[in-house]
Amino acid sequence: MLVEFEYWWLLILPLFFTLGWIAARVDIKQLIAESTSLPATYFKGLNLLITDQYHKAVDAFSEALHQNKDSLELHLVLGSLFRRTGETDRAIHLHLNMLENYELTEPQSTSIKIELAQDYFKAGLYDRAEELFLSLRQGRYDQAALRHLLEIYVKEREWSQAITMATELERSSGVSYRKEVAQYYCELALNAMISQDWLAARAALNLALDANKNCVRANVLLGDIASQEQDPAAAIAYWKRIELQKPDYLGLVAQKMLKSYALLYGEEREPRRTLPKGLKEGLSQLTHYVESYQLSSLMGVLYEATLQAEGPEKAAKLARKELIRKPSLKSLDQLLQARTLLADEQHDLQLMQQTVRNAIGDRAAYYCDQCGFRAKQYHWQCPACNAWESLPPEPTEATIRDIKLLNRQT
Repeated sequence: MLVEFEYWWLLILPLFFTLGWIAARVDIKQLIAESTSLPATYFKGLNLLITDQYHKAVDAFSEALHQNKDSLELHLVLGSLFRRTGETDRAIHLHLNMLENYELTEPQSTSIKIELAQDYFKAGLYDRAEELFLSLRQGRYDQAALRHLLEIYVKEREWSQAITMATELERSSGVSYRKEVAQYYCELALNAMISQDWLAARAALNLALDANKNCVRANVLLGDIASQEQDPAAAIAYWKRIELQKPDYLGLVAQKMLKSYALLYGEEREPRRTLPKGLKEGLSQLTHYVESYQLSSLMGVLYEATLQAEGPEKAAKLARKELIRKPSLKSLDQLLQARTLLADEQHDLQLMQQTVRNAIGDRAAYYCDQCGFRAKQYHWQCPACNAWESLPPEPTEATIRDIKLLNRQT
């Protein structure tokens, strides 16, 4: 059945079209009016922001605000720029003035408070920033407030509060903070270890492993506690767990493991002509790690231990094997050192070794994966960007340019 067409719709359609055209014209006129009401310096400031000329942008927006003092948006932009350029005093004054002297809606007041809290944080006024962020925990700023509160507690080394904030932030955002929480527990354990409260330290480290089963640092510290308590077997057991977590970190405990093996049967107090049983076990364990994971840090410890315990001939064989497997100036330096101790004519070998040593220098460095910071020693937390476990456990060879940059940093 055909549907009968209503011809009167032909009269209505032009009317709808005309109304739509009029509405569009009104919107365009309103947009033009709003744009022309903004001072030219506003657009100049935007252009300067695009080109990262922040200090010049401050001047441009300051002039724009002078011409349009009632603009909330200009106030917020200028306050953010003050904070970005390090003028936190001006940012704080601007935002406080807005809160005290302007009639604001609740959303506007909240927006200014979040800006003021960030001003306090940037200025290092953590108590004031904390108070404001705590008051902003409700509503759409909850996650932002939690993130800033977490950063405050980390900077102030308030690890218990940091654990609470990270746990709430994880629940709120769905983003995992297990690695960070485990590190916070490790920091609590360190504080307890300083006070020799081994029970509290162990409890914190077990909680760290509950938070993150792959937290290498927890097992490192558990081994340190056992070592302090003169229990080398327990210390070795804890450090061996690292192989099941992240074997790349074994180099951090290799020297300590070897010492604990030497203490295992009391050989340090009872030297013998033959290689002590505990030290022999330790060298065997390190050899297994070197062959399995080929870590340069492990090789360095194994070479030095072999040289001291078994003499230059065994050390030379070890260095030669490593040089064949993976040619490097470090291995060549070790081989030359061992051969020098064996040779009748040592002068030339010593000269060659010294030349190699001068050429390579101390070029090994740890590089942060997040910000590229270079460090001569391993840090669990990057000193530059504060990221946790961002430095790889194995040092890498730096270029000459990198060495110069590293020396400037340190």
